[in-house]
Amino acid sequence: MKIKVLGSSAGGGFPQWNCNCANCDGVRRGTVKAKRRTQSSIAISTNGEDWLLVNASPDLLAQIAANPELQPARHVRDTGIVGVLVMDAQIDHVTGLLMLRERDTPLPLYATAAVWQDLSTGFPIGPMLSHYCGVEHRPIALDDTPLELAALPRVRIDPLPLTSKAPPYSPHRDAPERGDNIGLIITNLDTGKRSFYAPGLGSMEPHVLAAMRTADLLLVDGTTWTDDEMIRLGFSKKTAADMGHLPQSGAGGMIEVLDSIDSEAKRRVRKVLIHINNTNPILIEDGSERRVLTEHGIEVAQDGMTFEL
Repeated sequence: MKIKVLGSSAGGGFPQWNCNCANCDGVRRGTVKAKRRTQSSIAISTNGEDWLLVNASPDLLAQIAANPELQPARHVRDTGIVGVLVMDAQIDHVTGLLMLRERDTPLPLYATAAVWQDLSTGFPIGPMLSHYCGVEHRPIALDDTPLELAALPRVRIDPLPLTSKAPPYSPHRDAPERGDNIGLIITNLDTGKRSFYAPGLGSMEPHVLAAMRTADLLLVDGTTWTDDEMIRLGFSKKTAADMGHLPQSGAGGMIEVLDSIDSEAKRRVRKVLIHINNTNPILIEDGSERRVLTEHGIEVAQDGMTFEL
């Protein structure tokens, strides 16, 4: 089983188009050691030809251009993308669905009931695509029933509900529903190896920690370094916690959580931060924050990374 990082940045990408923070300005000018990144998405395959897209970012066309596996190769018009699974209804995870409208057949779309409601009403991508290729909604149940996809033989995907808020345009924005945001346990049934994927992780609930402790690869929320990062830089009045993200540093932060996973695991666990905001200093490869992560055995995702499990 292969898991490929198509995009490793949070919403807006890196550099963000309208941001002049030290990170964005530095990468544009070439004065900092950092790589450009597109908005977060991964793809999963067992044969290297058929890929399940997990989240469809606004940068999807650039991601397809950068990854030949997803490009047409077998017919006059086709794609390596056999379906899309969306973990929430946030703009940076679903807007790319509109870029797939030229398909010849309805797009298989895996989504929870709460997310599908949002994509049918507040941000009506489903009805919009009905005028083009159409969407075949395949429900994600949150009753401990795993997903098994014909295109991913011998791969099991277990969705986990995460505490979160629906997007601002959601009809239930102020009344969160189970399934507004999910994490995924992705297991290769032949090797027994598994990954836990959660680009948006605001709190460490017991069932989330339990899932993380079973994983060989952790791809988890790397949005901000500190809880007050956006406030301190003058970009927002919200903390990371307010936005549904666990910062890396500080008591109870992601570094501390990942250290605890290490201490309990009896095997090597690969720990990778993904969904990294453009303001996060871990983007600077020779910076002090990156050195801290390295000391804790934590990696920073970049576009194009591929993991085999």
